Amino acid sequence: MLLSAALFSLPVLADSDGKSAAGPASAEAGKTDSSKPAGKKLDRSGKARKGKASYYANSFAGKKMADGTPMNPNENIAASRTLPLGTKAEVTNLENGKSEVVEVRDRGPYVGGRIVDVSPKVAEKLDMKEDGVAPVVVKPIELPSGQPGETSSGQ
Repeated sequence: MLLSAALFSLPVLADSDGKSAAGPASAEAGKTDSSKPAGKKLDRSGKARKGKASYYANSFAGKKMADGTPMNPNENIAASRTLPLGTKAEVTNLENGKSEVVEVRDRGPYVGGRIVDVSPKVAEKLDMKEDGVAPVVVKPIELPSGQPGETSSGQ
């Protein structure tokens, strides 16, 4: 039986109840340039955004991210649909005030209401691993310089 390759390229994110949800797409999934969000403009406004965060399952360790690097669960990395790859951002858990600085290296999450996926290391530091999802604010603190072909919003 043949199954779509895209089906296998979506990371599985664990929620606290052990159920899984589709997460950020790996670089192999896209038929186009996966370093840019499909159909959306990149957000270079520097504005903080509120939403929910989830985290990568450990099974994605070593899999290629949108920037071409392997996912390392022990690094401060994240996935965003709208922030440019290479953006450094502060992610703050609104339930406990804990914050961590991450680098956006992947695209996702692709679950409604979620604005960022973080590595297991960051999830641990934000004290969100037990629940699997947490309300957060994501504040860009350093944007990469514009790259050819990038579009930006807020300018």
